[in-house]
Amino acid sequence: MNLTFLGAADTVTGSRFLLEAGDAKLLVDCGLFQGFKKLRQRNWSPLAAAPASIDAVVLTHAHLDHSGWLPVLVREGFRGPIHATAGTHELAAILLRDSARLQEEEAEFANRHGFSKHSPALALYDTSDAQRALARFRVEGFGAPFDLPADIHAHFVPAGHLLGAASVVLQRNGRTLVFSGDVGRDEDFVMRAPQVPEFADTLVIESTYGDRRHASIAEALAQLARVVRDTAARGGTVLIPSFAVGRAQSLLVALHRLREAGSIPALPVYLDSPMAIDATRLYRRFNADHRLSDVECEAIYRGARFVNTPEESKRLAQLRVPSILISASGMATGGRVLHHLKRLLPDPANHVVFAGFQAGGTRGAHLVGGAREVKIHGEWHPVNASVTQLDGFSAHADADELLGWMRRLHRAPQQVYVVHGEPEAADRLRHRIVEELGWAARVPEHGETVEVPL
Repeated sequence: MNLTFLGAADTVTGSRFLLEAGDAKLLVDCGLFQGFKKLRQRNWSPLAAAPASIDAVVLTHAHLDHSGWLPVLVREGFRGPIHATAGTHELAAILLRDSARLQEEEAEFANRHGFSKHSPALALYDTSDAQRALARFRVEGFGAPFDLPADIHAHFVPAGHLLGAASVVLQRNGRTLVFSGDVGRDEDFVMRAPQVPEFADTLVIESTYGDRRHASIAEALAQLARVVRDTAARGGTVLIPSFAVGRAQSLLVALHRLREAGSIPALPVYLDSPMAIDATRLYRRFNADHRLSDVECEAIYRGARFVNTPEESKRLAQLRVPSILISASGMATGGRVLHHLKRLLPDPANHVVFAGFQAGGTRGAHLVGGAREVKIHGEWHPVNASVTQLDGFSAHADADELLGWMRRLHRAPQQVYVVHGEPEAADRLRHRIVEELGWAARVPEHGETVEVPL
């Protein structure tokens, strides 16, 4: 069987893996490219295989770098099932609709204000495309076998990381191919620890943090508490650009725990993201996926003020008291957070806190890297506010945790392919797999095709 790396092979984004056996074609993940312009332009390029020729999609989880190109795939002719867990299906419904809406709004905003280089600016896909993609989902339970084309038998294994997130196990002719998906952390204080498939003849492993170790949760909480206390003391606002699904909920839990411990003052907390609000409600329904008690799930509602409408969001500009504002998107690439950044960045009393990975080329990466001005909606804005990146809140396993996850396989794979990482992170993890585990491992190139025993 041939495996082609159509994404996440030279970057941490755009996960797409094409499997071909005879006339059968299967796509594992179908994500958006994010970050540098040359990567984002791939979203507008046709897929290497005609969408109508693909028989099925298997989705590891709902984050847009894994699911966000599905509306394009369906619009261009894909008519097969999209296999996913229940949690992934529910979150994808939120994420894909919101992604489509944001793209429509940003294209309209660009056309109205004339700052796009394209005339007219177009959305990559619209809400009707997203809805047609969601209609093709087929929900599969964790551990429950389901059949795919070419006599492949598949099942999902919980991966931690996010509600519904899974590793994908594909079996055929006595051989096993495993896609790790995004692997969660063993000590995540919201999600349960990832489980490990029994074995894999071929393993495709993520490497987002393949070159580093995370700070402990205790260290991350202490760092966040210092930022909140210092900013409140000078009368400023803490703005946290956050991934709406997963990270926003972790931050709400963290702030609740810090308030309960008396580590931060009781500042008003605003969650300004309809998508994050909708996702937060799902934590009540999918409590088997996470570690939070019912009491703590309720506490994150009581501890934050939900901001739904654009009018409510605009009124946040009138705040004159220290506060904490959580708003999407997590890499400051779009959404309501851009309006808050324009207002808050020029004032040195404020503090912008990034609590997740910032892909190269994103506005978040520029800010974390020390940029003194950033371009938003076609205009440059000075950066006088403090900017901090928190370590320890990531929902991805770090390098040691990834190696620990692999060590729990019952036997060594014949081949490991290291994907979903920036070049340095991917190569560093590859080196450790070879040196510490003694396994064959390599980093594939974008568009490369390899033969796998399946």
